[in-house]
Amino acid sequence: MVNSTDFGKRLQVILNYYGISATDFSNQISVNRSTISHLLSGRNKPSLDFVMKVLEKFPEVELYWILNGKGSFPSEKNENSSTSIINEKKPKIGTSLKNKVNTENDAPLPINISKSLNEDNIDRIIIFYKDGSFKSYKN
Repeated sequence: MVNSTDFGKRLQVILNYYGISATDFSNQISVNRSTISHLLSGRNKPSLDFVMKVLEKFPEVELYWILNGKGSFPSEKNENSSTSIINEKKPKIGTSLKNKVNTENDAPLPINISKSLNEDNIDRIIIFYKDGSFKSYKN
């Protein structure tokens, strides 16, 4: 049985992972904004239709993880995907971010990265490591 409160917390993890608002999320999976609000607050349990839409749109989400917290997010099978971060516009991170922040935040972009990218459209690049730490580079 799905625990509504815990499901809401996992849904918030998904929103944070993709860096999108609840409204953007609802638009992407074609559900009402109020549905997301009720799920985030733990008021309602998710429908099968809702879960299937999430799994279809966001392949890094595993069924067992979103329903009962077992497994990992993002899915380990999709973690090593050869898809480009720039094309997908979503980060590929390790299995957890346990409040580990690197003190090098907002360091200038390394030369080899910044020359190969269109810098006009990039505000920040964040590299996530499997141990949960990350580095943020600001142009």
